[in-house]
Amino acid sequence: MIVRIMTEGQFKLADDDIERINELDNVCVAAVDGGDREGFKVAFAQLLDMVREHGTPIADDDLVGSDVLVPPPDTSFEEAAADFTGDGLIPG
Repeated sequence: MIVRIMTEGQFKLADDDIERINELDNVCVAAVDGGDREGFKVAFAQLLDMVREHGTPIADDDLVGSDVLVPPPDTSFEEAAADFTGDGLIPG
């Protein structure tokens, strides 16, 4: 899976990591739905860290489509409401 963190770049993640990314995505959705700003902040930071730590960076000059677009790290809680809804960033 190719994940793009907006403003940072793309990362290739192994299939083994997709389930954990999806779990964190679902926690972000639940936090936004529940109005839990702190819960969102923590889960979103964990999601970003997971992508950065487990993903292999893709060179900027490699043209590869992204499977998942993650909002930038400075996304506000209000902005997150547009992205973390329903199935979240990762359907399923």
